[in-house]
Amino acid sequence: VQLQASGGGLVQTGGSLRVSCVFSEHTFSTYGMAWFRQAPGKEREFVAAIPWNGDNSFYSTSVRGRFTISRDNAKNLVTLYMNGLKPEDTAVYYCAADKSPYRTVLRTNPADYGSWGQGTLVTVSS
Repeated sequence: VQLQASGGGLVQTGGSLRVSCVFSEHTFSTYGMAWFRQAPGKEREFVAAIPWNGDNSFYSTSVRGRFTISRDNAKNLVTLYMNGLKPEDTAVYYCAADKSPYRTVLRTNPADYGSWGQGTLVTVSS
């Protein structure tokens, strides 16, 4: 499985960005997906997750109400919409696919994800 992330870039505080990730195989619709991020000198942290069927989502407290995760199973695509960006949102954002298909409990531990994208940089200027 390959995950190809795109989007990101430089934005001012309060602005919006979108990062997307394409999953290389037709089994995309069976896997929960998530976004993590890693700021310089910090550990990778959970941002958002969506199950294989897209019927709910879960967010970290730091982004809840500002970010939205969605998926398009017909396009093998998962997208993170980021609004109200803050300088502390600056990080490399990674998409990830669950290790097991059809799991309905959303997971926030990176160890539960088996495939990762290459990361895309989001920089929020103050």
